[in-house]
Parts: sequence; C-alpha cells; structure tokens
Amino acid sequence: MPPMNVPQLAAVDAARAARVLNEVRDARLAGQQTRVAPRPVIEQSWERMLRSGVDPDHDFRAGLLSADEVRRRREESPLREVLPVLREGLLSVADVAHHIMVVADEEGRVLWREGCGPVLRKADGLGFELGADWGEAVVGTNGVGTPAVVRRPVQVFAAEHFVRSHAAWTCAGAPITDPRNGRLLGVVDVSGPLETMHPATLAWVDAVAKLAESRLRERHLGSLERLRAVAAPVLARLGGRAAAVDRDGWTAAVTGMPYASRIALPKSSSPGRRWLPALGLCSMEPLAGGWLVRSVDESAESAPHGASRIVLDLTRPRRWSVTVSGGAGSWSHELSPRHAELLYLLAADRGGRSAAGLAEDMFGDPGRTVTVRAEMSRVRRYLGGFLEHRPYRFCEDAELEVLLPADPKGLLPHSTAPAVVRNRAAAP
Repeated sequence: MPPMNVPQLAAVDAARAARVLNEVRDARLAGQQTRVAPRPVIEQSWERMLRSGVDPDHDFRAGLLSADEVRRRREESPLREVLPVLREGLLSVADVAHHIMVVADEEGRVLWREGCGPVLRKADGLGFELGADWGEAVVGTNGVGTPAVVRRPVQVFAAEHFVRSHAAWTCAGAPITDPRNGRLLGVVDVSGPLETMHPATLAWVDAVAKLAESRLRERHLGSLERLRAVAAPVLARLGGRAAAVDRDGWTAAVTGMPYASRIALPKSSSPGRRWLPALGLCSMEPLAGGWLVRSVDESAESAPHGASRIVLDLTRPRRWSVTVSGGAGSWSHELSPRHAELLYLLAADRGGRSAAGLAEDMFGDPGRTVTVRAEMSRVRRYLGGFLEHRPYRFCEDAELEVLLPADPKGLLPHSTAPAVVRNRAAAP
C-alpha cells in the first residue's frame, strides 16, 4: 500500500494526521527520512525557514504596532473597502465553527481580527493579535505569511507550522491582490484550534478572497466611469492625441488615437512633460481621479498652455467645490464637509501645514495626525499634483482663488474646527 500524503490523512483523522505531522516535522528538522512526505508548499516553506534562521523551538514575536499605526494602516488599506464582503462570507460560519477571521496587510501585519471569542483569547496566547507581524520570515510557516510569499491559497495544518508552539493551530489563508496592478494588498485567513479543521476550509476562504477581488474590480470600473464623466468635456475641446487615465494608467477615454486599455506611466507621476513608451513625449495634467495625457507634438499647436488656476468655492452651504482650470479646460469636484475644511485651511496658509499643524487646526489636538493623513490621502486622489506634502500645501505654480460667503458667519457653518471658528469670529 503506497504511503498516504498529509491531506489524505487529515481528511480521514485529524488527530492521527497531527501525530504523523509531528513525526514528519521532527524528522525533517533532524535531516532524517520521513515516512510521509510533507506537501511541497510546506516543505519549501520549511526550507526557507531553515535558510533564514527562524528558530522552530522558540516563539519569536516582533513588537506590536501602536493603536495609532493600526488605525493609519486601516484607513489607507484598500482592504477596508472589502471588509463587508469578507465579514459576510466568513464570519458567520467562522463563529459557529470556532474559527476567527484575520485580515493582514501586505507586510503580514494583523489589521483586523474578528470571530469566536474563546478562539480570539487562544490567539492572544500565540501572539496572534492586532498589530502583530505574522510574516513568514518572523513567525515561520503560517496561514498569513506563507500565502503572501507564494501568492496563492495555503492551508497550514498542525505541525506543518514551523514553530512548535503553533502546532495546535490550523490556518487557511488566501492572498488578495489589487486588480489594477497585481500588487499584493494582504491576506485573509481563517484560523482556529486543530480539531476545528475541515478539508473544505481552504476552498471556502479562497472563494471569498476572489469575491473580494471582484468587488475591488467593480469599484475600479466605477472610478473609471467617474473619470470618464470628468474627462469627456475636456477631451471634446482638444485636438490631437489625448487620453484620460487613472493614477495607474488605466484608460477612461481617448481622443485622436486608438483606444488602449492601459498606458504605462512613470512610477512617480507629476504634472509636466514626460516620455511615455506608448505615446512619446507627452504633457501630463491632473484630472479628478487621474491624469490628462496629451501628445506634445500635436497638442502644442491645438491648445494654449496657460498656468493652472484653482478656485475653492465656499459660498454655497453644503455645496462647496474645487474647480481646476488649465490649458485643456476645466473640471470641478464637490467637496465633503471635512475636505472643505482642510482645503480652506491650506488656502489660508500658502506656506503649508504639517500633519500635526492641521490636526491642531482641525481638532485642537496635534496628536491626531493619523486622521489628517488619511483624509489628505483622499483629497490628493482627485487634486493629485496640485497638492504637495511635507508640508501639505497647494502647489506654487497654480493660481489660487478662494470664494467666501458674503456673511462671514456663513463660512463653513457646520465646522467646529478651532481654526475655522477663530476665523469666523475674527471676520469684520
């Protein structure tokens, strides 16, 4: 009778599979032959651990991220947008099955952790906590770090974990990638005690991860539609070759040239002239949510190259907007109350404000930089190159005009930001 492999054993008897795996792991670490071969994905991970010097007999834990840093990473992570999908697909079953759901970023840092209360407490004992580093190079073979390395779903059962103290645990994790550029965004993992393992867990987690990627793809298509609506009147006024693309180069609309689904952009895009492989020398101008890319040799004669002008309109209650005008035309973006406050404060100080300075202006607390950075990151998604940072400020090349209400008391009347309140009170 040929020897059984680990998945076959696990499907037959979890306890027996765990005992066999302990023997396999001990023999492998001692350099001896094993009667059951480790799965290739596990054996390759063990080999990486041996080469990198991870100690299988000592539970090493990197320092936890601070609560502020966890909040900052949550705010900036695209995985925040698909949390409802992950929760709906995994949590209800995970809680009944005595599992927890863990979502980690691309570095393996745990950003969200939810599910069965007793299992969460057991995870605490393993250091599987918010802000913990579960990268493979830190804690060995596991259901968060290993899928991030191999970029495919992996189940790690019992003593398949490289570190001995994790052998009473089972994990199934799947990577989630950005459909726009293939970049790893993080890993979603379902974990729990050894006896809760089921052979179908990995397929379940992988299906939910793919559903999350599909939702990200839908959001991307929606953002291209919004960019297309902004770009359509601009492109209609242009001659020559031009395209409206998002920040990753995905095309929303073109004029005077064949449609290409994506145009390769420089890694660090900024306004001005750039050489693009697909189009040659081009000018790049910010649009709300992307870039207007124009072929220089044709656009130079078809449209004037005037300086950009930014108009921040705060005259209409709850209808605040920012309008950008340039050689290619103009576009507008309606502002949320928070973004109206931030842009007003930056317009009031053209020299710029640090994150701590803006936090003090907004909240009276210079320590609330995580919230400020997250909001400024969102503002820069549509103002792009017209906003600079370190410190945050409007770019010097743009002409800026701020339209204020006739009655000073009507200046952002919703706002309780200390700096806005002071300016309202100081107005004649």
